[in-house]
Amino acid sequence: MQKLLQKLIAVMAPGLLCVSCSKNEAPPKDTANVMVKTTATLGKVLADSKGMTLYYFTRDTSDNSVCTGGCAATWPPFYVENLKADTSLVAADFATITRTDGAKQTTYKGWPLYYYKDDATSTDVKGENVNQVWFVAKSDYSIALMNNQLTGHNGKQYTSAYVEGQEVVQYFTDAYGRTLYSFKNDRSKKNNFTKEDFSNNAVWPIYETGTLKSLPSTLTASDFAIIDVFGKKQLTYKGWPLYYFGQDAQVKGKNKGISFPTPGVWPIVNQNSAVAPAQ
Repeated sequence: MQKLLQKLIAVMAPGLLCVSCSKNEAPPKDTANVMVKTTATLGKVLADSKGMTLYYFTRDTSDNSVCTGGCAATWPPFYVENLKADTSLVAADFATITRTDGAKQTTYKGWPLYYYKDDATSTDVKGENVNQVWFVAKSDYSIALMNNQLTGHNGKQYTSAYVEGQEVVQYFTDAYGRTLYSFKNDRSKKNNFTKEDFSNNAVWPIYETGTLKSLPSTLTASDFAIIDVFGKKQLTYKGWPLYYFGQDAQVKGKNKGISFPTPGVWPIVNQNSAVAPAQ
């Protein structure tokens, strides 16, 4: 008789059999398969549902991956079919690509995401700064790094010395891989290009931000500052105000500005950049 009563309750009022349930308790939510975790040394980083750290590759200069073959064995691509992002993340920042080997891979802000084979537990971030080209993925980078060939608006290739030639150069981008530049006529924390009415801002848009957030571990926060430019806030590095180039069209990996109007007037910015001259 008791077993029959339990069956009837299970059909008609299943919640009565759950001694730990409250009638006001919300149903369990799906677990995020891309989450933000806090690490002891690097702060908040992206991770999978098990807490394993995710990374980006500075040589991925487009939205696709150049890490193939043996590289992919060391840095396995991350992919989830039905992405469920942590509530602190923006779902629109994620996408899926098809790699040259035919496999699929999840991207974040245009950067393909990877694991590192030497990470054994969810506390590991051993892939940070490996060969100075691998870094943890974060949701709040103010600066990201890219290793790329410099190709000007004239279609010619340049070295870091701004002479014609081939060289892979590391330089600063924003979180989406969009190239950042300095202007040789600027002075320390002084923008000498932008007009008060911002009528020339479309040509060289300022990198506008009110707060310095996360940086790759190789960079020093004290080298950055924020200046006021006619009521807007512009990020500087070693005193150099930072800009985009309008003809790059906000496309990841484009660096056409390095030859405009001639090479060296608007150089890329990186750790080798000299300190801006005083006013």
